[in-house]
Amino acid sequence: MTFDYKDYGKKPYVVDMKGYTLDNDNFRATLWTGEKLQLTVMSIQPGDDIGLEIHEGTDQFLRIEEGNGLCQMGDAEDNLTFEQKVSADDAIFVPADTWHNVVNTGDEPLKLYTVYAGPDHVPGTIHETHEDAKNDPNED
Repeated sequence: MTFDYKDYGKKPYVVDMKGYTLDNDNFRATLWTGEKLQLTVMSIQPGDDIGLEIHEGTDQFLRIEEGNGLCQMGDAEDNLTFEQKVSADDAIFVPADTWHNVVNTGDEPLKLYTVYAGPDHVPGTIHETHEDAKNDPNED
């Protein structure tokens, strides 16, 4: 099956979520951006991470499809008091205004998808690498 990594937002959409997630080689790609939700797929390389971040006023859901990692959360950048290993089939719930990061601790890419409630990235965002995401002026 061929997957088209573009943003289908604000239109009805049904997606092979597992297929898109496992096929994706981009660091991040938005698949659907609405008024109150956004769906992205991510592929985190071994030793890399999603990047320590906080989403003001936005809850986040992440689902690990493949790989192993470490989830960290806390009330400040330097106070990540919550740490838990994560792997395939785990779901992570990040409350709004919570600092968080997920680090790939395995030897293979960490494949996941995430839903932001509301959107966090510009519709149609594709970052092929973590470095692209860091250098994007539209990212925090």
